[in-house]
Amino acid sequence: MGYSAPRTIPEEHEVDRPIRVVIAKPGLDGHDRGAKIIARSLRDAGMEVIYTGLHQTPEQIAATVVQEDADAVGLSILSGAHMTLVPRVLDLLRAEGAGDVVVIVGGTIPRDDIGPLREMGVGAVYTPGAPVEEMVGFIERSVPAARAGA
Repeated sequence: MGYSAPRTIPEEHEVDRPIRVVIAKPGLDGHDRGAKIIARSLRDAGMEVIYTGLHQTPEQIAATVVQEDADAVGLSILSGAHMTLVPRVLDLLRAEGAGDVVVIVGGTIPRDDIGPLREMGVGAVYTPGAPVEEMVGFIERSVPAARAGA
């Protein structure tokens, strides 16, 4: 990640720009096919997508979200470390003043962990087989509400 100049879009025009989403693969998981499918689907829906690649730390993910002025972040986790990695990302986003960023989590998440993740602040959790259209729709609905402070 290199230097990114501060955004110069006037605040009243913020909602006019496309939704900007960071897709990240935290931890040691080495499989990213699903994350790439989601990234492509979000792009096809007109969103700007920044894919961070494999093996990202929570610190790298939060820094990318802030640097890219993202509206949402999708965390793809297949390793089973979601109950460690997701809270860390959420804490770092809040510490950076980006607590209003919509967070979604996808991957092999046990049903018993979905409620606790939602209680932590995750907007939605998607498990294998979830329709991509659901994710796109959730982001399209959630980001304008977050931008409006709802």
